[in-house]
Amino acid sequence: MGKKDIWIALTAVFAAVILSFTQFSGLALETGAWGLSFSTEGQPPSGPASVKQLQKYDAAYLGDQTEKVIYLTFDAGYENGSTAKILDVLKKQEVPAAFFLVGNYISKNGDLVRRMVEEGHIVGNHTMHHPDMSAIADKEAFAKELQDLETLFKETTGKELPKYYRPPQGVYSQENLQMAKDLGYKTIFWSLAYVDWKNDAQPTKEEAFQKLLPRIHNGAVVLLHSTSTTNAEILDELLTQWKNDGYRFASIDTLFPAT
Repeated sequence: MGKKDIWIALTAVFAAVILSFTQFSGLALETGAWGLSFSTEGQPPSGPASVKQLQKYDAAYLGDQTEKVIYLTFDAGYENGSTAKILDVLKKQEVPAAFFLVGNYISKNGDLVRRMVEEGHIVGNHTMHHPDMSAIADKEAFAKELQDLETLFKETTGKELPKYYRPPQGVYSQENLQMAKDLGYKTIFWSLAYVDWKNDAQPTKEEAFQKLLPRIHNGAVVLLHSTSTTNAEILDELLTQWKNDGYRFASIDTLFPAT
């Protein structure tokens, strides 16, 4: 074998090692928007990154897949009268939830935020201004979006904001996930959601159930929007149905085993 052949062979081996490292050591380098692919009814979907890959960044989109457990989360950028109804149902059903809020919501709805906390729910960080966080390369600017919300929450409730972060619109980058981790945050994606955020095109009850019931699965992190009038109307029946199917509900702080 000549020198040229040896060089070609070594190059091929090196490329294979790099590919293997990329596949198993972390996320793709490019920015992405969190999306899901459901292949089997009742089974967890696949996402842009695996459970194992996300663990490197203290991030998760699935919980315990060996148990019929659901982690219920809501995103809210504004209030339209549905959240109080949702809180009433959660209290009735004794179901814990996490509400990922932006600065505008906390500023204008202090009573609801305090109620969330008083009734045992987690309030998470959805950033101060809901920007595309993947476009923020500067660490200080990234930190400010999270820390300003922490300050506002403390002023509103008198308590420290739990360090759970959901990227606006699910848009993330490898660098963002690392910056959130460096700030002590755990990043929460989701494994079940549906198009419930369009106020002028709310799904019917039947359409919502067609999306949410067949796709539920062990360890599901469910994302709903508390601005959805449909969600407020169906939540009691939805939670009852999931309970009848053998599921229990757990807080997102149990997503991450204690170390």
